[in-house]
Amino acid sequence: MILIDTHVPLWHEQGDHRLGSQARQVFELALQEGDAAISAISFWEVGMRMQKGHFYLPFDLDAWRRDVLDHGLVEIPIDGAIAARAGLLSEMHGDPADRLIMATALAGHRLMTADQRILGWPGRMSRLDAAK
Repeated sequence: MILIDTHVPLWHEQGDHRLGSQARQVFELALQEGDAAISAISFWEVGMRMQKGHFYLPFDLDAWRRDVLDHGLVEIPIDGAIAARAGLLSEMHGDPADRLIMATALAGHRLMTADQRILGWPGRMSRLDAAK
């Protein structure tokens, strides 16, 4: 399963050029096949960024969540195992959302992200650069 970082569905919906053509194709195919997932923490992250004024959604956050799930994304909840893995990540910065998304990916998913800190992390994790 492809686990997408928080920015991927936002870029996809907005037709943002930062989502590379290869990543867009992989993401769209995964959506069609029911093989695309998002961490529940991504919805928290979007809400936090909205509160800080970093970006604006033209609709309610919960409505956006329902919409992306209705379009085929599978929501992966945060459980104790993910939380424990996130807390034990070595050589990674302290951003809780990034750590939880990475810990979710470490459960056997391929992570699609354009976050250079995650892409450059030296640990073993399957990754796909969302900018390519």
